[in-house]
Amino acid sequence: MPNHSDDLDHVFRALSDPTRRAVVQRLSEGPASVSQLAEPFEMALPSFLQHLRVLEDSGLVQSKKSGRVRTFEISPKPLADAESWLGHQRAIWEGRLDRIEKLIAKMKAAEDKNG
Repeated sequence: MPNHSDDLDHVFRALSDPTRRAVVQRLSEGPASVSQLAEPFEMALPSFLQHLRVLEDSGLVQSKKSGRVRTFEISPKPLADAESWLGHQRAIWEGRLDRIEKLIAKMKAAEDKNG
């Protein structure tokens, strides 16, 4: 599954930028044109288009052009894959923390007994 790992790397890299996270959040409300997406950001359009390109290359968004208007929409699968990976990591760490908690309780009980 090396390709799956590469895909996740691209998703997390794309989401590492606050502008791109804001775009993904906006697109979770529904499709939007480039001008609608760019409106809240104070940056030149070419710079903003680079952010959209990173999001599209990562698979997080897809675009379609109708006439002169390019519209973007969210692609849910890459986000679901990232969420699944994070959920798996969380389960691993919760298990580890539970074992540490049991060990500490066991050591404390032994200390109290030998006290």
